[in-house]
Amino acid sequence: MPIYIWLTGILLFAAVAFFVFAQAASVRNGAQSAADAAALAAAQDARDELVDGLVAAIEADDDDWLDWLNGDESVGDGAQAAAQALAADNDSILEGEAVQVVQDGYPGFRVNIQTNYTVGNSIIPGTASMNGRAHATAVIQPRCENIPPVDPLDPFELDCDGETVTIDPGHFNPGDFPDASELFSVYLVQ
Repeated sequence: MPIYIWLTGILLFAAVAFFVFAQAASVRNGAQSAADAAALAAAQDARDELVDGLVAAIEADDDDWLDWLNGDESVGDGAQAAAQALAADNDSILEGEAVQVVQDGYPGFRVNIQTNYTVGNSIIPGTASMNGRAHATAVIQPRCENIPPVDPLDPFELDCDGETVTIDPGHFNPGDFPDASELFSVYLVQ
């Protein structure tokens, strides 16, 4: 009988301990999801700014529109607000700024997140007030391969992941311009 009580106590303790670790893992996963969403939101906002800048440069007959297409121009004015909004949608807050980074040669954003919720009460002291924290980085990669024309104002074809996109700066119609997602991909990196 004493062995049965002793084994039952050990099993109950193990079950409670697994529950506590599951609570902590759930909070950590929630924090990582919020960080991923915030980093992607910042990068997608910057990607949209790249396309807006590209369209404006083509309309203005600016010779440097290829810099916009290659992702070489500085953007990200709305990235902070976009990251904060997605963090809030995931019951979290952005710690600090959405930081512009260059990862593998591509521009991107790194964010740090803290959840608004905690692990909660458990048998492990000090965990009741612990928030989840995580970070994530998302980059913007041009999808289009191009050979710069001799004159940047001449009609130009791009190969964007197997799709042909024609840009004619001389007869440019912004309504016919491809979506930002066709020109640039946004993805998470380690």
